[in-house]
Amino acid sequence: MVLKKPLITEKMTGLTEKRQQYGFVVDRKASKDEIRKEIEEFYNVQVDRVNTMICRGKSRRNRRTGQISGYNAAYKKAIVTLKEGSTIDFYENI
Repeated sequence: MVLKKPLITEKMTGLTEKRQQYGFVVDRKASKDEIRKEIEEFYNVQVDRVNTMICRGKSRRNRRTGQISGYNAAYKKAIVTLKEGSTIDFYENI
């Protein structure tokens, strides 16, 4: 399974309304072609473009001493642009 979960934030909601772009957290080893195929099969839409980025984990600090005690996990994010007339509804099964 390449897709882990959809990104539902204020910024992604704005991109969805303006540009028909949707965000997903995907497997770190997934290629753009694999992401495109899985989204087209799972959501039954036509994908125009896939952009990916690897987001680095943020450092975790200890409040009292100020020392870095670890890092959050890094993840890969995919921004998917759909073709004209295609939409994804994340809330249809709720």
